Amino acid sequence: MLRKSLLASLSVALVVATFSLPANPSYAASKTELLVSAAASLKDSLDEIEKKYEKLHPDIDLQFNLGSSGTLQKQIEQGAPADLFLSAGKKQMDALIDGKMISKSTTLLLNDLVLIVPNDSKSKFSSVKQLSDKAIKMIAIGQPESVPAGQYAKETLTARKVWDTLQDKLIFAKDVRQVLTYVETGNVEAGFVYRTDALTSNKVKIALKISPYAHKPIVYPAAVLKQSKHQKEADAFYEYLQSTEGKAVFVKFGFELPK
Repeated sequence: MLRKSLLASLSVALVVATFSLPANPSYAASKTELLVSAAASLKDSLDEIEKKYEKLHPDIDLQFNLGSSGTLQKQIEQGAPADLFLSAGKKQMDALIDGKMISKSTTLLLNDLVLIVPNDSKSKFSSVKQLSDKAIKMIAIGQPESVPAGQYAKETLTARKVWDTLQDKLIFAKDVRQVLTYVETGNVEAGFVYRTDALTSNKVKIALKISPYAHKPIVYPAAVLKQSKHQKEADAFYEYLQSTEGKAVFVKFGFELPK
């Protein structure tokens, strides 16, 4: 009886162990991880694209490294792994093209620069020159050297001849999303972000849309990097970003498409 009980227990354990095994043990290991270095302002649209794309391609695991375009550019130049680069500025992409680090690139999206204030702000603007008013103590912008939105803001303020006057009021942020946070929390009275960033928050409002003639065109180039170890998969995701389905997600989040 003891022997029969022992055999029965072993049989049950074997059955349980058998059904506990994955149907395809190599499935998890077969996933290809694609590393995408992308401008912080793309976060919300890329979160949605990630879900859609991984559902269509269960063998792909998308990983995003979000930050300022200038910082990401430097990381890539210094050898940080990445399969694709999505920049919020042409300057950063051009630097990698000049360095012969890009296998293919295209202008993916367009955007607008806006001045935002907290929702409860009473300040009204018809010109960025009004930022010189005493009521405005602090203004957030991205670091112009590394954050394209900060570069466009500097170009705008310079064109309107108030860049020098506002120096004592400027708070520099590591990326455009940090600017948004500063304004949301009321740590600054105003900040320069992309229109798409402003649309993601219910804690700020757009006080002024900046004229596109006050700064260089705001373009978002996308590229596949030569260093990618997964060229085929990187090319496929690059093409998806330009597809009707991919573009629809970007448009949903307020981006414009190149004409």
